[in-house]
Order: sequence, then structure tokens, then C-alpha cells
Amino acid sequence: MSHTEESVTAGIHPAAASTAARITATATATATVTVTVGAGAVSFADVVAVARLDARIVLDPAALVGVAETRAIIDGLASDVNPHYGISTGFGALASTFITSDRRAQLQASLVRSHAAGSGPEVEREVVRALMLLRLSTLMTGRTGVRPATAEAYAAVLNAGITPVVHEYGSLGCSGDLAPLAHCALAVMGEGRVRDASGTLMGGGEALAAAGITPVVLAEKEGLALINGTDGMLGMLVLALTDLSRLLTTADIAAAMSVEALLGTDATFATDLQALRPQLGQAASAGNLRAILAGSPLLAFHAGPEDPTVQDAYSLRCSPQVHGAARDTADHAALIAGRELASAVDNPVVTLDGRVMSNGNFHGAPVGYVLDFLAIAAADVASMSERRTDRHLDAHRNKGLPPFLAHEVGVDSGLMIAQYTAAGIVSELKRLAVPASVDSIPSSAMQEDHVSMGWAAARKLRRSLDGLERVLAIEIMTAARSLDLRAPLQPGAATGAVRDLVRTVAEGPGHDRFLSPEIEAVVQIVATGAVADAAASVTGPLA
Repeated sequence: MSHTEESVTAGIHPAAASTAARITATATATATVTVTVGAGAVSFADVVAVARLDARIVLDPAALVGVAETRAIIDGLASDVNPHYGISTGFGALASTFITSDRRAQLQASLVRSHAAGSGPEVEREVVRALMLLRLSTLMTGRTGVRPATAEAYAAVLNAGITPVVHEYGSLGCSGDLAPLAHCALAVMGEGRVRDASGTLMGGGEALAAAGITPVVLAEKEGLALINGTDGMLGMLVLALTDLSRLLTTADIAAAMSVEALLGTDATFATDLQALRPQLGQAASAGNLRAILAGSPLLAFHAGPEDPTVQDAYSLRCSPQVHGAARDTADHAALIAGRELASAVDNPVVTLDGRVMSNGNFHGAPVGYVLDFLAIAAADVASMSERRTDRHLDAHRNKGLPPFLAHEVGVDSGLMIAQYTAAGIVSELKRLAVPASVDSIPSSAMQEDHVSMGWAAARKLRRSLDGLERVLAIEIMTAARSLDLRAPLQPGAATGAVRDLVRTVAEGPGHDRFLSPEIEAVVQIVATGAVADAAASVTGPLA
């Protein structure tokens, strides 16, 4: 079983209890970690460590022995006069074409070169590193038939900090993420374009030579083994779940700040009320809200029979229900991701009893579906957050605060346009919530006549989470100003800690000023987890 040798610090805020068991830590930028890759599954933490922290990879010697044993089976079939798919035949629609032994090296190289057909902007470095780690993990299962030296080359490229240039477009997510994986395989062959550890763009051969890595000359079956997998979409799913766990905790913090600043009530979050609907995510979210709002002087000030509020608006009262549904969706996605991490996806695959069999395990539907589910959840959580932000700014609904939280009403616009920014993002998130996985465009002369579009689902989810992060940051910035404007009444200790953190990067109430830099600064403290950490410094660990 693969594992992170040196545990990383900086706790992750889990989306739900079982998700927390899978996502053990978010590594800090300064952590030094080593990840061992063997015949078992890599963990969520392993993926994060390699993708984001350049963790060094060590290959399990016992697993390499298994890789060599499986390779011997492929070598035996390669000398057989009967055709074997991917070993002595062409690929896809050309599967019935027999290839003689003297042309097979060219066959494998041609496969990779022709499939490295991506287009568009470069994909993020962390995505490429996650993709390569997951392909290496499958190679180390011993089910693909590659040579040990090929797996060692993948580890060497990752350890050298070399990142193949992979493009935005090219994967249909059916026979794996073919084009993205082919660009990586091309780099291991010493071809194509890469960026070295410093980010300099150069040829693959030049980068390998500088790192002392011998380019791989592909043998039978290896070209297929390097490009058939769900590694790109899976890597993005793992990274997304890691980020979403933090964002869902942050959403609870933002909601708590809004409930408090808008003179709402925490009575609706009571344990016995939540237990009447035993949804796990809802219970976790409500528990966070109770902890964050505990002991709030603001809540205590207006509590009691004299409070004219019968019940809060849905965006306040129902936040555990919406945030909780997102948590449950993330928990389901983590379950699927965990199963996929434990998979050996290739076609054909070498079975445990030595058969070489074609299969359909490369189809990305399981991963594509949950990627789409998460985009829906992200859009809805952001939508609710934006509605809370809007309530802060509306003098008819904010219970005594100035219109738009402006310093001098009529002269200043306050945070009016910050809400516009949040609304514009939410509108885009709703468009991004349209599922990619329901689309299918046939390819390969109708041999691949149904595809998952999982890569596309993953790409749009990354943008969705970026938008959610920004919308939550705007709510937190807005709620912090509302809390300030409630003075001399003071917020609770947890919300006050977050408000004080916000004040280190964004000024409090006052005349209008250049707002965009303050929004971006608050986005950064959300992104680093500092907001969640500030609240947890008072409450203890939050779900």
C-alpha cells in the first residue's frame, strides 16, 4: 500500500466524517514529504503532496518485482505468431491489423506521438503532476505489462520537477484521458515540450538530458499502458475534494457571521431540531454553526420574546441543509475517488492469472458523474452565500445597518458592487453546473461510440471552485463590515477572530476606496485556510 512517509501539517477541514478519513491532511507549502508508490492505492494526501509540494517519489522494490513478472508475460505473447491486441496489433479501429516484430517499437511511439494532439492553454502544473503520479500508480500494480524501467522513468521525471506541457482540450474521457496522458508519455520518450523545475519551457529531450534521465524507448504494449487511464480527471477530482472540504467549512463560517451580523438566531441549529432529519452533512454543518456562534454577545442581545423576528430567511435558516447536502455529495464523490485510486485501469490488462484481456474499465463515467455532481453543489452553496451578502446591503432587510454598508449614504456606494461581482460569479457557476457527462461525441470510426467527457467535467469544476472561493470571500468581507457596524455590540469569539483576520488585509468601514485589492486579499486568506484556522483557533476542530 502506498503511503505518505512523512506526515504533512496544516489540517484539512473535512467535508464529512468519511471524507475526513480519506483526506488525511493538506500539506503545507514548506513541508518535505516522501511518497512510496507500490502495488496498492495512493492516498488523497499522497496526490496532494506530489501535485502541490513536489514530494519525492520512491518505488516499492517488491512492487517492481511484480512489474517485471508481468512484463515477462507480455514478452512471451510478443513472440507468439497469433495476434494479441496492443502487443502485436494496431489500436482502436485498427485492432485487427497484425504488426510484425520489427515495427512494434515504431508502433508504440507512433501511438503516443499521434495521440499527443492536445490544443489550447496549458493545464496547471499540479494537475499534470497528479495525472503522472496516478498513471505511475497504475503501472506499479503490475497489471499493465510495462517494464520496470518505464515506471522508474516516470518517477524520475516527477522527482526532477519536469512537467510535460498538457493542453486544455483533447480528452473525451472514454479510453482514458488519451491526449493528456500522451503528452506526458511523449516527454518520457524525450520528445514534446516540457517545463523544467524552474518553469522554463524547453524540449523534452533537453530537459531529460539536464536531469540525467535516459529517454524511454517503448516496447510492446507500453504505449497503450501509458495513455489508457482516468488519471487526469481523477487527479482533478482528488484536488477538488481537498479544496472543497476547506471551502465547505468556510461556508459555515461565512453563514455564521451573517446570521450574527444580521441579528438572526441560532435556535434553528439546535441538535434536537437537526436530528429530526438525520442527514449526516446537515448535522456536521449545523454543529459547526453552533460552535462558531456559541457565546455570541450579538445573538444574546436580541434573543428573547421581545425579538420581532419570527424566523430567519432561508439563506440563513437553511444553511445547514444546503451546505450539508454539498457535504454529502462530496462524501459520495470521495467514495468514488477512493475506489478509482485503488483501480488498475488499462486496456488490455494483464489479469492476476496471467491472461491479457480487453476491457472497458477506462471509461470515465464513474468519475465524470461525481465531478458534475460537485459542480452543482458548488453552484448552490455559492448561490446561497450571495443571497446572504445581498441581505447585508439592503436597508429593508439588514435590521438597522446603512444601505450598502456605506459610510456616507448618497456619497459612498459601500459594498454595492462587491455584491455585483458575487452575483456575476454565481451566474457563471450556474452555467458551469450543466453536466458535461451527459454529452457524448462518437470517435475512432465509431469504435469509441460513447464517451464520458470526464476531463471536461473536471476542468469546469476547477473553475467552479475558484468561483465559490471568491463568493465566500465576498460574504466574509461583507459580514465583517456588518459586524463592525454593530459596535458597541461585539461578535462572538470565533466570528470575532475571523473579523480580526479580515482586518489584517482589508480596512474596516469608511469612505469608499479601491475595493478590488481588498477582495483579492480576502480571497487569499480563504484559499490558504487562514479563515478556517482563525475560527478553529477558538472553537477547536471544525467538521
